[in-house]
Amino acid sequence: MGRQRYRRQSLGRQTLGRRGGGFRWKIMVLFALGAGVYYLANQKTVPYTGRKQLRTMKPVQEMQLGLQSYTQILNDSRGQVLQTGPIVSKVREIGRKIATAAADEDPGFDWQFNVIDANQVNAFALPGGYTAVYTGIIPVALNEDGLAAIMGHEIGHALAHHGAERMAQQNLQRIVGAGVSMGAGGMDMGAQRAVMGVFGGISKYGFALPFSRSHESEADYIGLVLMSRACYDPREAPKLWARMKEASGGNTPQEFSSTHPSPETRIADFNRLMPEAIEIYNQHCPNKIR
Repeated sequence: MGRQRYRRQSLGRQTLGRRGGGFRWKIMVLFALGAGVYYLANQKTVPYTGRKQLRTMKPVQEMQLGLQSYTQILNDSRGQVLQTGPIVSKVREIGRKIATAAADEDPGFDWQFNVIDANQVNAFALPGGYTAVYTGIIPVALNEDGLAAIMGHEIGHALAHHGAERMAQQNLQRIVGAGVSMGAGGMDMGAQRAVMGVFGGISKYGFALPFSRSHESEADYIGLVLMSRACYDPREAPKLWARMKEASGGNTPQEFSSTHPSPETRIADFNRLMPEAIEIYNQHCPNKIR
């Protein structure tokens, strides 16, 4: 009896061992190599900053998607899109000046500037130069320099192809994720869930969120350059973000878990970049900043 019980227990352990194998690293290495080839074969240069980015979509494709999204947003906002008025005139004036300032790096945008009458403290610019400002952000902008800082930032996202880069990054994550999933396929279900949970955490906090924050910082820099070239006072940019913080009631998430840098980080970055911005302003504008 004792020997039979021992054999049954031993057989049970062998069965579990076969069901719960280790991580299959060879599969993971193959997918990692594929991800590396995908990354290296699709490198482009970001205007203004010179940063290398992962991007597979052509600008014309980006602009087609941008127009589709813009048309849908305007249709959904029917009755709220303002046609005339001082805010519309000012937004379009600032937009034209920033578009002119961006002419050297313009990939052929069909610039459009609209105002949507809604309480959202928001603005956006889609690939193609399709830009909208919500009236809810006007009090925070406070003046035309503040509004130029907002619009320059949003246009910076479009000129830097951040949307296309995010899509390419998501594809890269899928390739690596598939490798992790297949590599863990021989493990028991609990171990598979643990491995995928770790991968998800690393992917989110070590890759996706930091990249999102870097996009915001890059758009801040490009917007600062553009507003300075367009002869809007760059010294308003850090003041704008102080007002943004106040408008949020100070309820901003921890930077580590956020898609955006904290207002304090942005203000510090603007202040660090201010000598360069003032130099650009003085090169392009008759009224020099002393």
